[in-house]
Order: sequence, then C-alpha cells, then structure tokens
Amino acid sequence: MLYSIALILIISLTLNLLFEKIRVPGLIAFMITGIVLGPFVLDQISNDILGISGDLREIALIVILLRAGLSLDLNDLKKVGRPAILLSFIPATVEILFIGFVSPLIFDISYVEGFMLGSIVAAVSPAVVVPRMIHLIEKKIGTDKQIPQMILAGSSIDDIYAIVIFAIFLQAYETNSFALTSLALFPVTIVVSLLMGIGVGLLLVFLFKKIHLRDTVKVLIIFGVTFLIVVFEDAIKNYFSISGLLAVIALGGTILKSYPVLADRLTHKFSKIWVPAEIMLFVLVGAAVDISVLKSAGLWALLLVFASLAFRMIAVFLSVSKTGLNNKEKIFTCISYLPKATVQAAIGAIPLAMGVPAGALILTISVLAIFVTAPLGAIGMDQTHKKLLQTTKEGI
Repeated sequence: MLYSIALILIISLTLNLLFEKIRVPGLIAFMITGIVLGPFVLDQISNDILGISGDLREIALIVILLRAGLSLDLNDLKKVGRPAILLSFIPATVEILFIGFVSPLIFDISYVEGFMLGSIVAAVSPAVVVPRMIHLIEKKIGTDKQIPQMILAGSSIDDIYAIVIFAIFLQAYETNSFALTSLALFPVTIVVSLLMGIGVGLLLVFLFKKIHLRDTVKVLIIFGVTFLIVVFEDAIKNYFSISGLLAVIALGGTILKSYPVLADRLTHKFSKIWVPAEIMLFVLVGAAVDISVLKSAGLWALLLVFASLAFRMIAVFLSVSKTGLNNKEKIFTCISYLPKATVQAAIGAIPLAMGVPAGALILTISVLAIFVTAPLGAIGMDQTHKKLLQTTKEGI
C-alpha cells in the first residue's frame, strides 16, 4: 500500500505542476495518474486502496460540501432567492432529460440506464466551482448582485438534486419499478435534511462555545458527526429518504451564521484537508476507468457530452433571466455551470459496482465529461470573471 501511495503522490503532484503551467485544473492530472496506475493499464495501485475507494470518495465529497457550507451566508441566500432556486434544478433537469432520452438511441442501453447516466453527468462540480466562488466573495467580485453566492447556493443544491434523481433511477433498476413517490417527496427530503443539518450545527456551536477545544479537534468532531449523518441516511433509506450531503452543507452554513469567527478558521483547515482528499478522489476514479470502453464509446460519447452542455447553457441562461443581471453576468453564470467533476467522481462508479450492464459505459462517459468540462469551466471562470463581473469598491 505504501508503494502505491508513494507513486500516486509523486506522479500526480508532478503532473499537477505541469498542468498548472498551461492553466488546466489539477484534477485532470490526478485522473490521468489514476488511469495510468490503475488495474487497466499498469496495475500499480494496491487492492487494499481500491477496496476502500468508495469510502474515500465519499469522505472527499463531505470535505468539499463542508467548505461550501462554511462559505455560504444564509443572508446572501435569501437575497438571491429565486434564481438560486431555479439554478438548483432547472439546468440539471434539462440535461438529465436530454441524456436520458438520447443516450439509449446512441448506445445499447435501457432508458433507466440512460437516465441514470444523465443524473450523474448533470451535476455541476463543487470541486471546481466552490473554491472559485469563495475567491470571488473574498475579493468582492460580483458580490454587489450576490452572483458568487447565487452560483454557490444553486450549484450546491444542484449536486444534491442530481444525486437524489440518480438514487431514484438506481432504485428503479434494482426493483424494476419507478418510484414517483420518491420524486414527489423530494421537497420534504430537502426540508428535513436542512433542518437536521441546522439542528446538528446549532448543537456543535453550543458545544464549541462552552468547551474550549483546539480547532483541529473541532474539525475531527465535525468529521465524526458528518460521517454519522451519512451513515444515518443509509440506515433509514428504506423507511424515509433524507440527504446527508445536504445536511452537511446546512451544518456548515449554520456554523457560519452562528459562529462566523470559527467558520473562518475552519474554512482554512478544510482547505488544507482538501488537498490530499482531492488527489485521492480523482486518482481513484481514474483507476476505475477501462480504456477499452473509452475507445468503444468514442465520438458518440463526446458528441453527447457537448450536446447536453448546449442544452444546459440554455437552461442556465433562462434561469437567470429577469433577475437584474446583465448579459455579461448571465454569460459568467453559464460558464460557472460548465464544469463537472466531484459528483461524477463520487458516484460515477456506483452502477458498475452494482452490476448494472451499462456500468462501464456510464463510468466512462462520466469521466469523459470531467475531462471535457472541468478545464472549460475552470479556465473560463478564471479568464472571464474580471471582464464579466463588477468589483465592488471595498474589493478594489
């Protein structure tokens, strides 16, 4: 295992340095490392690591969502309101519908598998979006109209929405029936999950104010609590559906609202933790990619990804129409909704692990979507935010 970890760290970080020179997100370097070292190419990653890859991917997702929550001011969320709500489900719904209906016409898969693929590919990436929106908030760029806050809130819920839709279609595959009740109960799931996160967050704030603890210990306690929330979600899923990941975001937002000084310190802690978490997340998803399937999917898979992006961009633009944003700001919002990475990495391999016939194809297209959209979105946001957004006076 130590040999595998050494190879992963040395190769991925070296590639990352090279990719930074050409302004390509490091996560692409990490995925390439995983593909090369994985069982389908050089087979240099220990089975012990591959055996716990699912848990490691989930931990990485918890880290990025905690960071999102600790940066998501609820007052800002109230101000952006309607567009953030629309952005949280309309672009994803349009993309899911497009991929769900079109992919079975291109590939030899069922419509349930097609919608499963659509729900995975549709989610925007917090790994790419969140750090950039946090940077814009800190620099007061676009904050006069709460644009980074709107994108941060909308994209965070977009992920949860896509994950819930994915769970519905995965259940449909397993039971051979589509549970419309799960979709109808989605608003209830959102509310209950938010209340759970807020309640746990308030309890932690009370504890941290009463008992003096080092910030490192607080981080460990938060990790323990969030892990329990996710486990609790799995334990009751046969009786009632909640989103542990949405509760995690709400927990972070509650700490920010009730104890902003601590939230600021914790954000720096989680930023450091994200460095190794990001490496393991994308290396392991790369390791699961079968190169032969990528070859067979070929041009059609690439065309599917680009076509779905076109529909997503139209949906994003419509979601922010009549909001007071000018065309430049709307275009920036569209660019911000391009990148896909974290959710695809976290759940893209689940159908394959569950024995879904199209599992390998679903994972391959998910990874292809990351390779195509993550650089487009990251470079697009980095290169256009100063041109498309206004900087408030205190941020100049």
